[in-house]
Amino acid sequence: MHTVKAIYPGTFDPLTNGHLDLIARGSKIVDELVVAILRNSDKGEPLFTVDERREMIFEATRQFSNVSVMTFNGLLVDFAREQQAKAVLRGIRAISDYEYEFQMAMMNRKLNPDIETLFMMPAEKYTYVSSRLIKGVFRLGGDVSALVPPLVMERLKAKEPTLP
Repeated sequence: MHTVKAIYPGTFDPLTNGHLDLIARGSKIVDELVVAILRNSDKGEPLFTVDERREMIFEATRQFSNVSVMTFNGLLVDFAREQQAKAVLRGIRAISDYEYEFQMAMMNRKLNPDIETLFMMPAEKYTYVSSRLIKGVFRLGGDVSALVPPLVMERLKAKEPTLP
């Protein structure tokens, strides 16, 4: 019997309800799902530390017995190989996501042909939600409480005095 372990990589800065939607649905498809936080990202200065993100994701996903949270540096395919994962789970919200994700999937396949990429679309109500958008709207005083888990909202509010 084969067991399928998949990696759901990202910066998760912050975790959104769109991420949680994919985690919940992905955990039903694979035997093990590792939510993997990229430690060194080219997405600029993070709002939350890696430890804060790991803690929030752990708390938000503790009801899923087959979901774990880890961090990694470097190439995703190397991390997937170390974890003996057979797949990478990626979310696609729009055509622009597909173009980027397609290139990444093809490069990952070139680097390791044994790793498959599984594309999933989020629930319709989350198709426009991104961590970058959440941070931007929150910094400008907008209400993002329906778009992030309550514990993330609490953490956002705690950071409010220090936000630029």
